[in-house]
Amino acid sequence: MKILIIFNREPYDGTDVTWNGLRLAETLRKNEQEVRIFLMNDSVDLARDVCKAPDSYDQDLSQMLKDLISKGVLVKVCGTCMARCGVYKNHPYFDGAEKSTMGELANWVVDSDKVLTF
Repeated sequence: MKILIIFNREPYDGTDVTWNGLRLAETLRKNEQEVRIFLMNDSVDLARDVCKAPDSYDQDLSQMLKDLISKGVLVKVCGTCMARCGVYKNHPYFDGAEKSTMGELANWVVDSDKVLTF
């Protein structure tokens, strides 16, 4: 099964929404599902090395995303959002987070069995 997870929120927004979405992605991957991740809006910070967990947070969300990439999960980042969104506007992205377009997201949506948003 192909599962697309779309993230929209700032990684460290005072909630565990992004953390739970990444945990779900890893669980689905372990269960041999094809997981793909698309980052939009302020979630683009998740794929920037400069994004670090605040002292009050016990999880490194960017490292969780890197781990997913290293295990074969495809990650695309909205190209427009890369320059417009996030606390770290215009900072570079780490390897494996591919610049993408709304057209590519649309193709992924059509090609997925399930689409989840966080």
